[in-house]
Amino acid sequence: MQSHYRVSDYLLDRLAQCGIEHLFGVPGDYNLQFLDHVIDNPHLRWVGCANELNAAYAADGYARCRGAGALLTTYGVGELSALNGIAGSYAEYLPVIHIVGAPRLDVQHARALVHHSLGDGDFNHFARVGAEISIAHASLTAQNACVEIDRVLCEALSQRRPGYLVLPSDVASMPASAPENALMLEPDFASPQRLEAFRQAAQTLLGHSGRVALLADFLALRFGLQPLLRQWMREAPLAHATMMMGKGLFNEQGDGFVGTYCATASTLQLRSAIEDADVTLCVGVRFTDAVTAGFTQQLDMKKVIDVQPTAVRVGEHWFSGIPMAQAVEVLYQLCRGRAHEPALKALPALLPASDSGTLDQRALWQTVQDFLRPRDILVVDQGTASFGAVALRLPQESSFIVQPLWGSIGFSLPAAYGAQTACPDRRVVLIVGDGAAQLTIQELGSMIRDGQRPIVLLLNNDGYTVERAIHGAHQRYNDIARWNWTGIAGALSVDGKAQSWRVSDTAQFKTVLAQAAVCQSLALVEVMMPKHDIPDMLAVLTSTLAEHQAQES
Repeated sequence: MQSHYRVSDYLLDRLAQCGIEHLFGVPGDYNLQFLDHVIDNPHLRWVGCANELNAAYAADGYARCRGAGALLTTYGVGELSALNGIAGSYAEYLPVIHIVGAPRLDVQHARALVHHSLGDGDFNHFARVGAEISIAHASLTAQNACVEIDRVLCEALSQRRPGYLVLPSDVASMPASAPENALMLEPDFASPQRLEAFRQAAQTLLGHSGRVALLADFLALRFGLQPLLRQWMREAPLAHATMMMGKGLFNEQGDGFVGTYCATASTLQLRSAIEDADVTLCVGVRFTDAVTAGFTQQLDMKKVIDVQPTAVRVGEHWFSGIPMAQAVEVLYQLCRGRAHEPALKALPALLPASDSGTLDQRALWQTVQDFLRPRDILVVDQGTASFGAVALRLPQESSFIVQPLWGSIGFSLPAAYGAQTACPDRRVVLIVGDGAAQLTIQELGSMIRDGQRPIVLLLNNDGYTVERAIHGAHQRYNDIARWNWTGIAGALSVDGKAQSWRVSDTAQFKTVLAQAAVCQSLALVEVMMPKHDIPDMLAVLTSTLAEHQAQES
């Protein structure tokens, strides 16, 4: 055993083995000794954030690009600030490891009334809260530290959900032995009998069908099925689509791609391709209200094969204990053996026409469509940005980051910071509304500090436009303070560089985007938008929500 090797080093080495090269967070007195080991570690880099919530969002964005992320907070005040972000990672299946620097064990055992506690001697309040939004959690001691670190990390990686580790400051400094073997995940396989029963049921349903369509969503991304699904669509193309949360899963320029399915908010051609098929294969799909225009999907479940992470439904019959990868491989092979349908050409992006020159939602998204380029990472906030961006046709090898299930406004800006940290060689384009940006704008300073060069399109529509569309169009609770957005970047950095513009018509917007594309620093474009203008999909969603509310009342 190396005399200088500590529990801190063991944890950091295990994180590095998970592919995590950056640790986001905020220092606090209960995690400072651990942070010394972070600074000295050759495999991980410390990334200080403006606050713990932003750190959680950044770790989430990082995990979406790298497969896993991690953040460090201090006990109580720090960890509670981060929990909203961790809850989003739990809801949307991201393995983010939350490390909490806690008071020494002897302090806890003495039930001392120390700072950052509730003053009642109970040091497990926050661990109980954290356990509700993590797939595995542990409070580390000298006796269990290495075993529990391995268990929590393996569970988080295999289940694609957050892990929670309470690391008392004295435990962080206790001796440990370096891991001798790499962190290994237990392989998960269905029994041959169960897999064969599923295969026969799927073959029977497919054998009685003419046209087959494929609808895939975010869980296919989370569980690593993008390469297999793309190979499938190249070799045996079907009409295929994603939903908003899984956008970017397929090559949206390839044959057979028909668009991003949004139920009744979709075009008739797209709806027909998915809903009118004789069999629809759903891979990793979760039908949530925000991505289905209020649960308006029209799919006959008797004609659906629904692949979930650990089970598959063929028509009305469930087959449990079948991992998603195995189920998709079976369907891939069955479809390869079918007579090929004529390959569909990819449908063009059907953005609403706008020729007036006015910079409104229609002109905005037409211009953004022309601006995007291959390998871009497009990050959009859950507001008018996400509902407008859903109609875009992504260039090849592009990624799309959005949070429509948890839907925490302000998520996108720190998530873009995390994504850019994970992928420094790719261009990040962030689209965020003024209301959302006010929640997390501090992380713009971290981007500039780190020399990042994202392009930030800040949509200034003078308040919470999504909320105005849902209810209270003219109520002052949907108003926000008016900021000098073009001055924000300069105010958040003394040494860094950034460029800012304000645009108010389409021609000006196109000119500025061309300048931003070659900018050698962070570029912020304030896009002045009509106050009540909303994308078409949002109009459908809000209309549906209004109908539901009227029925309930």
